[in-house]
Order: sequence, then structure tokens, then C-alpha cells
Amino acid sequence: MMEQQWKQSLYVYVDHVNKARVEPKSSSQTVSVSVKDPRFLVEQGERSRRIAEWYNARGITPLRGETGVKTLRTVRQTPTEVVAEVTLHSALYYEKGGVNHREDMVELERLTFVRDGGGWEIAAIERTIPERNTVHRAEVELSGRLSKWGEALPAPLPSQPLLNWNILGEIAGSREIRYNREVAVAYADRWWKDGNPEFETFEVDCTNYVSQCLFAGGAPINYTGKRETGWWYKGYQGKQEWWSYSWAVSDSLQRYLSVDRSNGLRAEVMERPEQLMLGDVILYDWDGNGQYQHSTIVTAFDAGGLPLVNARTVSSRHRFWDYRDSYAWTDQTKYRFFHINDYL
Repeated sequence: MMEQQWKQSLYVYVDHVNKARVEPKSSSQTVSVSVKDPRFLVEQGERSRRIAEWYNARGITPLRGETGVKTLRTVRQTPTEVVAEVTLHSALYYEKGGVNHREDMVELERLTFVRDGGGWEIAAIERTIPERNTVHRAEVELSGRLSKWGEALPAPLPSQPLLNWNILGEIAGSREIRYNREVAVAYADRWWKDGNPEFETFEVDCTNYVSQCLFAGGAPINYTGKRETGWWYKGYQGKQEWWSYSWAVSDSLQRYLSVDRSNGLRAEVMERPEQLMLGDVILYDWDGNGQYQHSTIVTAFDAGGLPLVNARTVSSRHRFWDYRDSYAWTDQTKYRFFHINDYL
């Protein structure tokens, strides 16, 4: 009975989240009934104005939204307080230039419910913003295994090394390998939500996911055995990590792609997003300080020819490239657009 009561407040909140994506300008009385977190309410007002302006600038008309919620675990439960971690899977349907589009996003939140008389209200809403992890934190996470909430995680179970020797053998016997953009995109659309279980999943997983997509498209591994060099993945054996920083850390991938080399995974820096093609990569520097913290792969284009991207950590499918709806985005955000060479 108690669980049904606090979950009723959760469903009211989810309904608000869904409506806010479709009609960001409209004020909903339902959220003030269920949410009493003043910081959230102020931030939500600011965010609603920004999203409405963003929709207008993109020339899109939101049609409808669908948001589902899943309770991952109840962290604490007493007769007067419940702390729960939930995921929200939101789908937004919108029209642009006579073409209908759909984008998906999965976000993790920690909600604190408190009893108020005969009902329940949400006293606090905590969101992780993994896209904002600094380069240092991302590397610490790779080594120290932190959870999204900063808690220590147990070491992963040993796994089989996943260097694809068949692909490497083909690459060794050929001077030119065609980058198969369609295969890279198909992989991105297959594994955007849950992640491929054949690979290690990091708490900050965006670059690991993009690297997998590039590899699926035929990008050749540059195996050096040193984490600071090359671009490679070999899995996790015992307590020893076997992947390069460039495979799993955004800023390291940015540096790797920026280097002019004669073979292997190569890219050209483009000036504008509309110059990109399917299977190309966008890197994000949220603070404009030269350190890139997030990676995405181009998987589609909207009716105006602008990229739509997939990502993981905050799992996203066909999301508009500039990420102005992200909690990580700031006015200082800078982007780096990489066109992956057709032949590698």
C-alpha cells in the first residue's frame, strides 16, 4: 500500500516531464502538487524557456511525447521517506519541413519522496550529468570504477579479450579499408540503449560506445598495448584493464583523431555540422576550456540536413546534434566535428 502511494506521486511527476518536452512553455499545476524541491522548480522554469526558444530556432513543431519510468532500486525506505533511483525513457515526436521525426533519451534520476499528511511529495530530485565528467574523472573512473553517484564499484568479472583478429588479419593484408558508414550506424542504432554485452560497459560510456561503432564500420585497431597511445580495445582480464584512453575517453579520442597519420583510423576536422556524413563523430567541450567531455556519432539527419546523433551514458537515439537540451550544455559549449575518412 505504501509503495502504491509514493509511486502515485512518481507517475504525476513523469507525466509532467513528458508534457514539458512537448510544451515547454506551458506551466503545469501538477508538478507543483507533487514536487517541492525549490531548486528543481527554479531550474525547470529556466530550462523550459530555453527549450522553447531552441524548438523555435530549429523550426520544429513537437507533436507528442511518450515517457516511461522504471524503478531501478529503492535506496532507502521508511514510513515517512523513500529514496529511489529511476530511469526515464522519453520519446519525442516532432515535425520539421513536412517530415516527422522521433528522438529517444534515457535519463537516470534519484528521487526523494516524503510523506505529507495522507499523501507523498517529491522533496528532492538529483540528476547525474555524466556528459560533464572531466577528463581526470573519466580516467579515474576507468581505473577506480566509480558509480554514477560517486560510490565505489566492485571490479568487473574477467572477460575474454575482444580484439577482433579476423578483422585485424584482413586489415593487415590490405592497404585500404573502406569505412562502412551504414554498418557503423546500424551498430549504433542496435546498441544505443543497453550496450553490447560483448564489451565492457563503463559508467561514462559515450566514447567506448562511439569507438565500438567506428570499429563495427571497419576502423582498424591500432594496438600498442599502452593505454596512452594507439586506439584499441582488448577487454578486461582479472584486475588488468586492456584498452587505450583514446578508445574510452572523449578528450583522448579527440586528440587521436586530430593527428594527421598515413593509415588507420583517420579523420578530417570540419567547420560546420552540415558538412558531416553518417558515421562521423562530434565531440563536446561544455566549458569551452579545450577539454572535450562527450562523444556522439551521426546516425541520421533532420529535414533541414542537420545531424542527429546517438550516444550512451545518457543513452540517446537520433538526438539533435547541438545538445542544447542537455543538462551539461552551457553558453560556452564548443564542438569539434570529425569526418571519418572513407578509406582507412
